[in-house]
Amino acid sequence: MRILTGSEIFKKNFEGSVVTIGNFDGVHRGHAEIFRHLTLTAKRLGLPSVVVTFEPHPLAVLAPELAPPRITTFDQKVSLIAAAGVDNLAVIEFTRQFAQLSAVDFVHEILCHSLGMHHIIIGHDYAFGRNREGNYATLSRLGAECGFTLEDLQPVGEGADIFSSSLARRLIAAGDMSGACQVLGRWHVVSGQVVHGREIGQKLGFPTANIVPRNELVPPDGVYAVVVAMDGGQYQGACNIGTNPTFDGKERTIEVFLLDFSGSLYDRELSLCFVQRLRDVKKFSDIGALIEAINLDVAASRTILNAASRKLVKPLLRDPNSRDAA
Repeated sequence: MRILTGSEIFKKNFEGSVVTIGNFDGVHRGHAEIFRHLTLTAKRLGLPSVVVTFEPHPLAVLAPELAPPRITTFDQKVSLIAAAGVDNLAVIEFTRQFAQLSAVDFVHEILCHSLGMHHIIIGHDYAFGRNREGNYATLSRLGAECGFTLEDLQPVGEGADIFSSSLARRLIAAGDMSGACQVLGRWHVVSGQVVHGREIGQKLGFPTANIVPRNELVPPDGVYAVVVAMDGGQYQGACNIGTNPTFDGKERTIEVFLLDFSGSLYDRELSLCFVQRLRDVKKFSDIGALIEAINLDVAASRTILNAASRKLVKPLLRDPNSRDAA
């Protein structure tokens, strides 16, 4: 997948293309349906497919106090879009200056001139541009003027639930990893580098890796069964998020114990795929009670993860140091 950034966005890149536009945080099942339709339409028309997105999230610039925690990191989002078979990703740097660009100018200057848009697919009720004026009605009018066609896809969901980034955030924040998986189409992932911690797990006989997360959206305090992706391999794990109250901890940490791994993990990059929440974090009366609880957590994690579908494990696929890797 080719990634367009910076000044490339404003050059003449394509004579024709099929485009979709959005923030696509979480790249959930609704987004996946848009990308599926995008790639099929582009193939039918013999044109390249282009996803247009913004970085950072517009609310992070315009109203930081209202900006939601992002489900995916930028690199995770890029990887998932690439995995959907999209040909090109145009990443527009969102600034206050860019926010002043009208939807009409955005369509003329970027979508039509730079990307050569012949057809655009948008999600239901999606709007963009200054004052959200880039809606279906505006695009319909501009399409008649500029010669592109337009599709508005209906929302995707199950039962009464419409798949959305906000729904996925609520489920993750509630610790409902199974519910979040239904929306995302995969286990929620938190990636990060292993750093030195208090080494409490080592002393208890359960050496844990202390993760500094790159993701903004971390599940609530608790113990979780996780699949850990590292260096192309996958391992079963039990993860604790919290302050280690038995040891009067003050700092919230993310610690994971890999069930069948030995060796140093310091400075390595791990992706934790959250499969199921096992229990709340609690303060135990003594070390023996804590060790007994950890043994139960490990056994429960193994049982859960043995039955979990590895098709739902979709961690970081893209090298964060590469602009063009997919």
